[in-house]
Amino acid sequence: MDSYDDAPLPDRPDRPLPPNLELARQYLTAIQNGATGDALGHFFAPEVEHREYPNQLNPKGSVSGLGAILDAAEEGRRTVSNQRFEIRHAVVDGDQVAMEVHWTGTLNKPLGTLPIGGEMRAHLAVFLEFRNGKIVRQANYDCFEDGSN
Repeated sequence: MDSYDDAPLPDRPDRPLPPNLELARQYLTAIQNGATGDALGHFFAPEVEHREYPNQLNPKGSVSGLGAILDAAEEGRRTVSNQRFEIRHAVVDGDQVAMEVHWTGTLNKPLGTLPIGGEMRAHLAVFLEFRNGKIVRQANYDCFEDGSN
């Protein structure tokens, strides 16, 4: 098991990132850049399962497949702009990648107590499982800061 701090920093020649962590970084960058459809879908295996555990925005949590993931990306693009993901820490164990991520986004429409243009912030625990270079399982534990609900 390997541990990485500040994973989005440029790779150090003495410690290149494992391929699955690099794929995880590329995946978050694609979301950050507003990728939808095939531009996002190519990261996933067709049988992918995404589990979002209960949080302030999704109190019941959810389990979804590829279609719902891509639909959520479209909705997210309408709701939030200027998304930024900062990987604070990552742990890699073979096909498993666990990341501590700080996320911010600017709202395109009001949400909770935040107005249009307000900045939403969250602390995320993202767990990815890869098979043949594709995400087959993702679990999210999202903790939104006050004002984000």
